[in-house]
Amino acid sequence: MAVTVTHLTKEGYEDLKNKVEDLKSRKRQEIIKRIEIARGFGDLSENSEYDEAKQAHAENEAEIAQLEEVLKNCVIIEDDGSTDTVKMGHFVKLYDYEFDEEVTFHIVGSYQADPRAMKISNESPIGKAVIGKAIGDEFEVAIPAGTAKYKVLEITRQ
Repeated sequence: MAVTVTHLTKEGYEDLKNKVEDLKSRKRQEIIKRIEIARGFGDLSENSEYDEAKQAHAENEAEIAQLEEVLKNCVIIEDDGSTDTVKMGHFVKLYDYEFDEEVTFHIVGSYQADPRAMKISNESPIGKAVIGKAIGDEFEVAIPAGTAKYKVLEITRQ
């Protein structure tokens, strides 16, 4: 089985580490309490609360295992201090020609992506297209409705 390498910023690595710790401590304890309470309801063969709690336990353990695998095989993107071109971890201000507005994105790894917080993955269409661009560069991105055109206005570090 091929190992999947995930790129993370330092912030993303710390966030995932904290999430794993939360799943192992707080959430695991909550689920154990649910299982204990459900056992008190009697016959386990027809106890939906028990079945749901056991399912939640299995899902939590699977998520812990998945995130630990990501942390074990990740590459932390080091900030070299340069803002000559867009790199993962940078904030990039773009001019969106279609909507005649400026928009700022934080380019992050896929596990950190959160479009509502303007954190876009380096694997997303815009993320892929903007990596390596410099201030003043224009680029186009294929979108379902056609093509979106952007211009790089500013590149900053975390």
